[in-house]
Amino acid sequence: MADHRRSIPRTDALLADPRLAEALPRLGHARVRAAIVVAQQRARDGELAPGEVLAAVLEALPAFASGLLPVINATGVLLHTNLGRAPLSDAARQAVELAAGVTDVELDLGTGGRGRRGRTALAALAAAVPAAEAVHVVNNNAAALVLAATTLAAGAEIVISRGELIEIGDGFRLPDLLVSTGARLREVGMTNRTAITDYAGAIGPQTGMVLKVHPSNYRIEGFTADVPVARLSELCRERGIPLVGDAGSGLLGPEPLLPREPDVTSWLDEGADLVTTSGDKLLGGPQCGLLFGRAAIVDRLRRHPLARALRVDKVTLAALEATVSGPPTPTWESLHADQATLRSRAERLAARLRDQGIDAEAVDSQSVVGGGGAPGVSLPSAAVALDGRVAAALRRARPPVLARVENGRCLLDLRAVPADHDDTLLASVHAVLAAE
Repeated sequence: MADHRRSIPRTDALLADPRLAEALPRLGHARVRAAIVVAQQRARDGELAPGEVLAAVLEALPAFASGLLPVINATGVLLHTNLGRAPLSDAARQAVELAAGVTDVELDLGTGGRGRRGRTALAALAAAVPAAEAVHVVNNNAAALVLAATTLAAGAEIVISRGELIEIGDGFRLPDLLVSTGARLREVGMTNRTAITDYAGAIGPQTGMVLKVHPSNYRIEGFTADVPVARLSELCRERGIPLVGDAGSGLLGPEPLLPREPDVTSWLDEGADLVTTSGDKLLGGPQCGLLFGRAAIVDRLRRHPLARALRVDKVTLAALEATVSGPPTPTWESLHADQATLRSRAERLAARLRDQGIDAEAVDSQSVVGGGGAPGVSLPSAAVALDGRVAAALRRARPPVLARVENGRCLLDLRAVPADHDDTLLASVHAVLAAE
């Protein structure tokens, strides 16, 4: 009998196939060849027929060179940390593609000499927050706080309210971050109540800075009190101590839908010397930390040796500038989505699924901001309700659909799903449920 292994396609023949040749520029020769070798070995071991080798290679090859997969966020959480928080706008994506090439990120084309890194992005931020004398960008908000604490309070004390010593996701604790800079914490007040006299009694010769933190992922209610930035800034000016505020959630200006969420402009107007925030939360941009404040302080931070280690790359700068100066972001659109429009979309999708033999119902739901922003705030939304048992299967769809299970039902909340993704969402759901 003929040895079936002689019929296994050779590597060069497979690489010449147009379907694999198309994958070469996308995935690289080494990756495609490795998939071929695995499929050929499976054929030698009798797991595959020789004629099935090409199909096995095509099935094994990923769609993208990166291991990241695009997903549909139907959880109802606008800024889902596990899903990368803010999706970038089309303008920001175009800016990223441009920045991926060779650019003038740190070159003055007029003089041919070295230019200010990210100068156009910094100019866009300055225009967005006129209350700031100067701005700086680092790689996330935690880095912004590290840079501020290291520059202003290393070897000294940071005065902070006990009610603002927060812990966020994955066990990250703000006190641990601050003391890692060489600063010492001077805790004042109680967990639920802090008064101006608590700060006044703690500020002294060892004080490097006073830190005001917005506890963005929880809310204390009942017998509570804290000190507004305006009152705290008066005390700090009297004592000659810088007041640093961590606004956190990415709002550069007031947002009427989130009246309790602090913003950079308001805190600067109230007298804060430096305010930090995130770029990938409500601002709707890439991950980065933004610092706004008095020119003398921002310049000190910018010239500190640690600033070099915390700086962002050209891609982040490009996406940030396009986010700040460009059209409304997907995050903004989701936040301001009209509930009646969402309900209408849900009814259309549910009807189309029922036409395909899938039990589906349009229901009202509640969304949240997420990403450590606006705790306790619910946003009226609408969803498509399916059998709760399908949630796990939807995660295996292509693209994966992330839903939430509530009262035994799988809810596809539409607030964070762009309307132009409805057909893709429908196709993923149908493909998964039709196969079961």
